[in-house]
Amino acid sequence: MSLREKISALFNEMWAEDHDTPPPVLTDDTVLLETGLDSMAFAVFVARLDEELGFDPFTASDDAVYPVTFGEFVTFYEQNADL
Repeated sequence: MSLREKISALFNEMWAEDHDTPPPVLTDDTVLLETGLDSMAFAVFVARLDEELGFDPFTASDDAVYPVTFGEFVTFYEQNADL
């Protein structure tokens, strides 16, 4: 399973825990603020990705990064997967 697929699968899993509706379709252009996750849920999402993947690129990176779209979010994880 690719990193993108793992991130999408965890997003869908978290969505199902709190919603009775299908999750939004995540494309590269999907704006993260429009996914339906609030800031607390997004923080939990990043923490659960850390548990699942074994790294958190936000704490490992020396630069402050604020991905706007799902594509930017996935790319940031992909670029920092080898840290």
